[in-house]
Amino acid sequence: MSFKNIWYLILKEIKSVISDIPLVGLVIVVFTVAVYSVSKGVTTEVKNASIAVIDNDHSSLSFKIRDAFLAPQFKQSKVISYSERDALMDQGKFVFVVDIPPNFQKDLLAGSKPQIQVLIDATAATVAGLGGVYVQRIITNEILDFLNVDTSVMNPFFEPVIHTLFNQNQDTVWFIGVTQVLGNVTLLVMILVGAAIIREREHGTIEHLLVMPVKASEIALSKIITNGGMIMIAAMLSMFFVVHLLLEVPINGSVPLFFVGLIVYVYTMASLALWLSTLAPTLPQFGLLCIPIYIVSRLLSGLETPLESMSPIIQKVSHLSPVTQFSIFSQAVLFRDAGIDIVWPQIVILTIMGTSFFIFALSKFRSMLARQG
Repeated sequence: MSFKNIWYLILKEIKSVISDIPLVGLVIVVFTVAVYSVSKGVTTEVKNASIAVIDNDHSSLSFKIRDAFLAPQFKQSKVISYSERDALMDQGKFVFVVDIPPNFQKDLLAGSKPQIQVLIDATAATVAGLGGVYVQRIITNEILDFLNVDTSVMNPFFEPVIHTLFNQNQDTVWFIGVTQVLGNVTLLVMILVGAAIIREREHGTIEHLLVMPVKASEIALSKIITNGGMIMIAAMLSMFFVVHLLLEVPINGSVPLFFVGLIVYVYTMASLALWLSTLAPTLPQFGLLCIPIYIVSRLLSGLETPLESMSPIIQKVSHLSPVTQFSIFSQAVLFRDAGIDIVWPQIVILTIMGTSFFIFALSKFRSMLARQG
């Protein structure tokens, strides 16, 4: 293997990438606008949830409950009638409807334990689950305050002291911003490396490479280094300027360690993309191979939902994916300030996966070049 040949092939590939203006624009938009807009626009928290109140009591307590649902978790509560309830919920106008029965305050003071019915539209599962807890807590607090009950005496034997680590404000923007960068790295590496091979084949320029004194391994490495390097640079710039500066997400861990892990991960995914490109004769078919692999691996990686929430079998299967290993590595380094002594298993696993993918892809790539020749 000649490093001189690889260097010249890298220069050729850089010129090809830079001359493709739409491709460069795509990379810029994906790592800037897409990361920022998704981080600010998507949230797993209860925010601006619509709520209505059916007040059949019209007492001072019912007024207190009506006014207790405040921003930013809830929109201003609306008073509706019982006859409007079903139609408005069927239309999706309200996520929560609180039905306060007649004589609620009177029955409460009499000690008869009246009930408040809360209807929840669970089509928005996350909002329904968390919001239901918020609604219950708000109603309970208003009732206890109305009855002048000292909540400190309700748990006389202990007082829990909760310390939130790594994301003290529990802000989902911190997590979503980082996961967007990681997800975009995965998608773009797979597309760019695979498309670079297929583009050479479709344009007929791969025949030019075949008559040159270069080896298949040199061609493959030049594609991986050039396209992977561009994605790594874009990802690190996005992590600093967009995630750290614009979204104000603190980077607690070692940036050099994260960069090392990113290099290994890009090498792994680029090798996988190289193998897929040898299986697909055209770019549309390559896309049909890449997209399902990307979607499934991302959904099961822990970037979207916690691994602990999955079934034991799915957890074991998901750990066979390089996306899952890199997700574990990135969260440990960037959020928990983990050192090499903690994340070295993920680096080793990614290296083994990447080398296996590369060896297998190189074998298929050589066979493809032989057929082209």
